[in-house]
Amino acid sequence: MKKLFADGSLLFVAFIWGSTFVIVQNAIQTLPPHLFNGIRFLLAAIILSLFVGKKEKKFITLKLMKAGTFLGFFLFIGYAFQTVGLIYTTSSKAGFITGLSVLIVPILATYYLKEPPKLIIFISAGFGTVGLYFLTLAGISQINFGDLLILICAIGFAFHIVFTSKFTEQHPALPLTIIQLLTVSILSFLSSFTFEKTLVSLNQVLHGDVIFALLITSIFATAIAFYIQTKFQQFTSAARVAIIFAMEPVFAAITAFFVLNERLSMYGLIGCLFIFTAMITTEIPKLLKRELKQTNHI
Repeated sequence: MKKLFADGSLLFVAFIWGSTFVIVQNAIQTLPPHLFNGIRFLLAAIILSLFVGKKEKKFITLKLMKAGTFLGFFLFIGYAFQTVGLIYTTSSKAGFITGLSVLIVPILATYYLKEPPKLIIFISAGFGTVGLYFLTLAGISQINFGDLLILICAIGFAFHIVFTSKFTEQHPALPLTIIQLLTVSILSFLSSFTFEKTLVSLNQVLHGDVIFALLITSIFATAIAFYIQTKFQQFTSAARVAIIFAMEPVFAAITAFFVLNERLSMYGLIGCLFIFTAMITTEIPKLLKRELKQTNHI
């Protein structure tokens, strides 16, 4: 039951991220991306810190802070390289290459978490990757500099998923989430100061689209989403989390359909079907076990 609830919660996270993608795209037309992320993650950390009680404060140790900083670094790598990579490549290719973390995670989990390499997981990851390809129609025949940056982003997100599985078993979720969000915020502000030379006025920060995006993303797509991931990932495998998160572009496509009236092509529908199949495939061993138990009981 815990695993089922955890999977449902993580699927909800994928829904949040997918449904807020359009909002973020609109906001970074006004505010530089690194600066936007810096403010977004800082606000999220502040929001979560309001819920830290005496019980949680006892667990804020140097070991926890190191773990949170470590996770925050890989999370920042994911967001930063994705942001810069989008300057040099298309969003469809970026979506596909970012989704390759679904293949990277099972390999990393086998090495770092000693998770046994299950054939069904790699088959599901393969289905997910094919689905992402059809959904984004990435022209991977021509690899450019931006694609390589996005690949680093995918590796960053993959490491974040894998080590979240490791550290959530050792530390309480709330302070661990706050530390990693603060780390992303600090590194994003430093990146903005270093690379985003354009002067930003108060009017840009207080722009309607920016304020709306900051409120929605800091509360839902950052504070709530990363707390849920940190809290519930301990009840499932890292490889399965990656497959669940492959649903993010599916939810993004559905949101774009309702909000922007964007129509999914036949290839897009095929892609969604493959990703759904990837999620269902991981359930096959559980279903077979249940049937065997019921048969033996009879």
